[in-house]
Amino acid sequence: MSSIVHSIDQTVIACLAAGGVGVLRTDTLYGIVAKASDEAAVQRVYHLKDRDEAKSPIVLIAHERQLFDPLPPAYRQLLTAGWPPKTSIIVPSIHAPIWIRRENDSVAYRIPHDAALQQLLLATGPLIAPSANPEAHVPAMSYDEAYDYFGDTVDFYVDGGMVLDDTPSKLLTLDENGEVTRLR
Repeated sequence: MSSIVHSIDQTVIACLAAGGVGVLRTDTLYGIVAKASDEAAVQRVYHLKDRDEAKSPIVLIAHERQLFDPLPPAYRQLLTAGWPPKTSIIVPSIHAPIWIRRENDSVAYRIPHDAALQQLLLATGPLIAPSANPEAHVPAMSYDEAYDYFGDTVDFYVDGGMVLDDTPSKLLTLDENGEVTRLR
């Protein structure tokens, strides 16, 4: 049976460290999370979501030192004022695990501007965090909606209240000339 907590605590950290999968509210929507470095946990998330084989997940990080590859110089200009809130940036990658890159040879990263998430990421390392819904379904806006999708198939839920703004993160990429393209 899944545990339900009202804040990120040591139980959540221990569960993720041991290869667990859970649902929590990110800085945008509810996400289904697992350690990015744990192939079995990541594959479990893909299975639970019935995720498209070619689609990579968003990876939440606490700071740039948690990137799998160094940030290319062209990205520095984009980030001169720091990592923009609620913005995922696609970064070319050759060192990220293949189960993260999948067929893309890149990783979409986001640094959440939320103190509790930052602390979690410092304790666990990077987490994948695709939206908490099966593929082609509406993202969960509350713990109850996520539970309706996943029930006891995940190890924990963090009830972070209702999401009132369902706008997903911006998704940006840079081309070879350093030009920013917004994908969503």
